[in-house]
Amino acid sequence: MTSEPIALPEFLPPALAAALADGQRCVTEVDGVALVWHAWGDAQRPAVVLLHGGSGSWTHWVRNIAPLRDAGWRVLAVDLPGFGDSDLPPGCADVDDLPPYLHAGLQQLQPVGPVQLVGFSFGGMAAALWLADHPQDAQALVLVGAPGLGLTVPERIPLKGWRHLPTPEQQDAVHRHNLMALMLQDPQHLDTLALDVHRANVQRDRMPRRRLSSTPIVAQALPRVQARVSAIFGEHDALYRQRLAEVQQALPRWAPQWGQWHTVAGAGHWAMYEAPEAFNAALQQQLIGI
Repeated sequence: MTSEPIALPEFLPPALAAALADGQRCVTEVDGVALVWHAWGDAQRPAVVLLHGGSGSWTHWVRNIAPLRDAGWRVLAVDLPGFGDSDLPPGCADVDDLPPYLHAGLQQLQPVGPVQLVGFSFGGMAAALWLADHPQDAQALVLVGAPGLGLTVPERIPLKGWRHLPTPEQQDAVHRHNLMALMLQDPQHLDTLALDVHRANVQRDRMPRRRLSSTPIVAQALPRVQARVSAIFGEHDALYRQRLAEVQQALPRWAPQWGQWHTVAGAGHWAMYEAPEAFNAALQQQLIGI
């Protein structure tokens, strides 16, 4: 494993960049595949591992990292294989290929326990499959807007393609549409930072045509997860319109060690960005105390 001072994206607002400037960029290598982890806080403190959503990177968590660090946690925000700065492993096509790389990478980081995984959307799927295969790796799992539950809504989310468009302005118009269609609920929350984060992330997505999110793969994996499982979902999560109550009822049935449920009022799928104060408070309640 190698480690160096973090290089933050230039688009971060000055106050946020200052709050995150003490991070480290750690690179683990598994069978020649480099995984990039972003670390904050004392390495001797209990670790919270953040797994971002599909077509994302660690920057999905920009409004949540400093509060976690300041509360006394070591924060490890990974770029999942095939996203952000991490390599795409050979033959890796979907979320079920990720657990071996995450498991081996975490072992190299040697985190202090209790280790806790917080997985957003696609990252929630990855975290659940990871702990189903390697139950000793973490003592708690928090699912945030996770798909793979077999409870999808019948209406397809109207996302649009952007790569074929010739100008940045046309591409940004589609990015704004897609953010409102899937990620955010209130148009006021589609600010410059949200657009900058999304634009930078989707340009580095090297795992197209993922399909397992529409299957019950997480529902089938959760009975094998020994960690305590909790969940935080936005009230208006586009993945579960009119079905969020079913998700709330189903998760305790599937998870042998059930923890807590929390709904973030007024928020969409990207609840930790859209309502960071409410989300951060809920997460602190769900983590195993230091």
